[in-house]
Amino acid sequence: MPEEKSTLELSPLSMGGPGPLYRQIVEAIRREVASGRMPAGSSMPSFRALAAQLAVSLITVKRAYEELERDGIILRHQGLGTFVAPGGALRSRTERCNVALEALRSAIRAGREAGLEDRELLEILQRELADSPRPVKSHDGGQR
Repeated sequence: MPEEKSTLELSPLSMGGPGPLYRQIVEAIRREVASGRMPAGSSMPSFRALAAQLAVSLITVKRAYEELERDGIILRHQGLGTFVAPGGALRSRTERCNVALEALRSAIRAGREAGLEDRELLEILQRELADSPRPVKSHDGGQR
């Protein structure tokens, strides 16, 4: 497996953020992998390094890594380290697409319950898409 230096830079976590800290780590790593900023074969930080970077316990990082490994996003090799799995980006992107799809379905239900016509819902979606900033593409095809 080609090893690339770990470039994992996660935003600080928040005790008041959405969900438990380990879940925030899982979602942040999924975003990095899905965007291509952490391609297959990239080396992940050790438990200790990531725990120190994020100021969380080793147990929190271990739990996040275990979930990511179970979901096929990362692979742990005894004595070698932890790496982004081949196909991890696709799995991560698929999961994130499913979350977005469910959010859109919920918004459609809410709009229809509020009496909005399909045309009005489409206009709102188009306006929001136009106003929403797009991620910047990196030189390697990933997004930043």
